[in-house]
Amino acid sequence: MEYPNRKHTRLKNYDYSRKGAYFVTVCTAGRKNLLSEISYPVGRGLPPAEIHLTACGQIIKEELEALPMRFPTVRLEKYVIMPNHIHLLLMLRDETAGASPHPTLMQIMGVFKSLTTRKQNMKTGRQGEKLWQTSYHEHIVRDENDFLFHWTYIDQNPARWGGDEYFGGTP
Repeated sequence: MEYPNRKHTRLKNYDYSRKGAYFVTVCTAGRKNLLSEISYPVGRGLPPAEIHLTACGQIIKEELEALPMRFPTVRLEKYVIMPNHIHLLLMLRDETAGASPHPTLMQIMGVFKSLTTRKQNMKTGRQGEKLWQTSYHEHIVRDENDFLFHWTYIDQNPARWGGDEYFGGTP
């Protein structure tokens, strides 16, 4: 049986433990809407979309906010928890990591995905169920304009949910 070749999206020879900002998107397995619900308040003007986290989404929030404690060189700048994916903007700082070398972005995301999956499976009583798709999308933020673009993208993502190509994901 021939397996499909998996496309590797990481930059060859790039040091992903290097200080700088990274924009990361992680999707749920099968694009299932497990993490939150988006509602649009009715009324005058343009009220912002509201995000209501599910129990699984609450686990995600807690683990995202714990990243800087778990990895002292990480600063979480901004994030959004959508129904079937998350976006985060994080900064790897050039500070001492104690006795450990600086973690790479892949190590950080691996720990995050592993912990959230384990906690979600414990909560639901399921063993071995995937929470996340394999891998994730990352973008190395190149300058302040790029940083501001991704900050705004995260900020405005809930308002665009109804038109999102993955809006029709499975519940």
